[in-house]
Amino acid sequence: MRTVVLTMKASVIEMFLVLLVTGVHSNKETSKKIKRPKFTVPQINCDVKAGKIINPEFIVKCPAGCQDPKFHVYGTDVYASYSSVCGAAVHSGVLDNSGGKILVRKVAGLSGYKGSYSNGVQSLSLPRWRESFIVLESKPKKGVTYPSALTYSSSKSPAAQAGETTKAYQRPPIPATTAQPVTLMQLLAVTVDVATPTILPRPSPSAASTTSIRRPEPVGHRSQEMDLWSTTTYTSSQNRPGADPGIQRQDPSGAAFEKPVRADVSLGEMDSWKPGSVLLDEGRVPKEELSTQSLEPVSLGDPNCKIDLSFLIDGSTSIGKRRFRIQKQLLAGVAQALDIGPAGPLMGVVQYGDNPATHFNLKTHMNSRDLKTAIEKITQRGGLSNVGRAISFVTRNFFSKANGNRSSAPNVVVVMVDGWPTDKVEEASRLARESGINIFFITIEGAAENEKQYVVEPNFANKAVCRTNGFYSFHVQSWFGLHKTLQPLVKRVCDTDRLACSKTCLNSADIGFVIDGSSSVGTGNFRTVLQFVTNLTKEFEISDTDTRVGAVQYTYEQRLEFGFDQYSSKPDILNAIKRVGYWSGGTSTGAAINFALEQLFKKSKPNKRKLMILITDGRSYDDVRIPAMAAHLKGVITYAIGVAWAAQEELEVIATHPARDHSFFVDEFDNLYQYVPRIIQNICTEFNSQPRN
Repeated sequence: MRTVVLTMKASVIEMFLVLLVTGVHSNKETSKKIKRPKFTVPQINCDVKAGKIINPEFIVKCPAGCQDPKFHVYGTDVYASYSSVCGAAVHSGVLDNSGGKILVRKVAGLSGYKGSYSNGVQSLSLPRWRESFIVLESKPKKGVTYPSALTYSSSKSPAAQAGETTKAYQRPPIPATTAQPVTLMQLLAVTVDVATPTILPRPSPSAASTTSIRRPEPVGHRSQEMDLWSTTTYTSSQNRPGADPGIQRQDPSGAAFEKPVRADVSLGEMDSWKPGSVLLDEGRVPKEELSTQSLEPVSLGDPNCKIDLSFLIDGSTSIGKRRFRIQKQLLAGVAQALDIGPAGPLMGVVQYGDNPATHFNLKTHMNSRDLKTAIEKITQRGGLSNVGRAISFVTRNFFSKANGNRSSAPNVVVVMVDGWPTDKVEEASRLARESGINIFFITIEGAAENEKQYVVEPNFANKAVCRTNGFYSFHVQSWFGLHKTLQPLVKRVCDTDRLACSKTCLNSADIGFVIDGSSSVGTGNFRTVLQFVTNLTKEFEISDTDTRVGAVQYTYEQRLEFGFDQYSSKPDILNAIKRVGYWSGGTSTGAAINFALEQLFKKSKPNKRKLMILITDGRSYDDVRIPAMAAHLKGVITYAIGVAWAAQEELEVIATHPARDHSFFVDEFDNLYQYVPRIIQNICTEFNSQPRN
């Protein structure tokens, strides 16, 4: 018996050892079969911004073609997270335009991002942003695991967006301290729960009635209508009523409109500039951002439409409340279509009646969303339709640096008029044009034949707009057709190449000074001449896109002191003028004109007015007639200033016709400064007298 027991124990031990050896061998075989998963580099598009990706450090693959300017980049070396990841990689030189793999690492936000042009990409500057990133070559660190799939903060798939409606009916999950395996029955229970959402009760009719109140509207100057409109579209599409024989128009439309109840905002509150309106992150998290991870960053605006825009809206009594509402809807549509932002278009609103008033200026609202909200709160002021007074107000007050005006952006005014103005607009519009303001006119429901006797200034729109070629004018037959002007208007105001009135007498010229450096001038008088040149130059707006300045000094010979493309700022130009050294020698004015045509004006831009300002103190040793004629044939407008012993008849030959406006004689060098205002006035008068068609 004992032998049997021992035999059984031995058998059990033997079996255990066999199983143990088999298990170890099986584990070895299994470990041989399991391979470490291969790292897959996720691919992204050129337009993906770093702020959209939650991962703090990751490797991605960029496609080709990310050098395109539409993929915006902000910063140099360290980029704001609002930048295109791949665009920043090309800008930094880590990638070329053919694409490839890069390593991206998130870093802290900065208080200032410096823009620069590098590797075919123009990076923009940015005051501040809450998060930054740097781009490196895709060399993974040892021991660091990089994600094969990126986690995005806001880009949702259509399925995820569709699922948001069912999330509201799901039961909240029960919090647990440890992760528990999910059984098949639990999964089925969850599925059933999602499939049978809780039915929410509908609001009672009495509750709904408190949100929309119907009330009759008082009779206005030109219309009697119900102020019951919808926040989006009208519930009636009746044709506009015909005009009565008098000035007043009656609107028999009985269409019902619903108007949400909201508090009015006073003009004082809306007119004040608040730094918080600039929605660039300052380190504080907005309340909206606390409620969702999918908050889109605020747009910096469309850089292809960088304009400073003022809307002059008609708040006169004659327009009525419903038409005023339609007017605001157009403004909101324009604000949305323009993509408002500090790097693109900015927009302010002025309402006119008896007197104009600014609702908000260019820097009050720095994105389309806030601007649309502010437009919704505008209330009608009433009064007459004094458009001329409003245009004068905008010219004097609106486009200032304090109100957010940018010297690099064209100034545009869109005037909306119901019928016709009650004052004259021609003189006010002329001054606006000469100030560089591009005026557009939208005239709605113009005067009928029997109303034209009441129009103060016939053909007022053509007298007001920047050019009379039809580009700046819109004539709308009915208020219900006003929405059709939205897209054409946005397209035209953004076409900065055709905004002709942005060019003024002070910002659109290539000015070449031709300075007599002969022995008769002398060192002291030569410095006086240079001061005269400095005083003239100070009157112009100097930049590489505005007025440019060059200078030639001559005796028997000629010397190019500096060309049009050498300096692009006023301080640099003024310093260059101071450094011009006195040459001394003879006086060959004819040869100097030819030299200036070849060395200066041959390099003038086609869209610039060419102005030659020649200063001499004596008669030329060579002929000036043929060179002067050559200058005229090449479109160079020549001003001839003679001092002391200069020959009057020679000045008149050199000067552009009529000579009385382009030639000046000064008895002493010390009196040159007195002629600066007159020369500037003549330059501007000639510029502003150009045809407006």
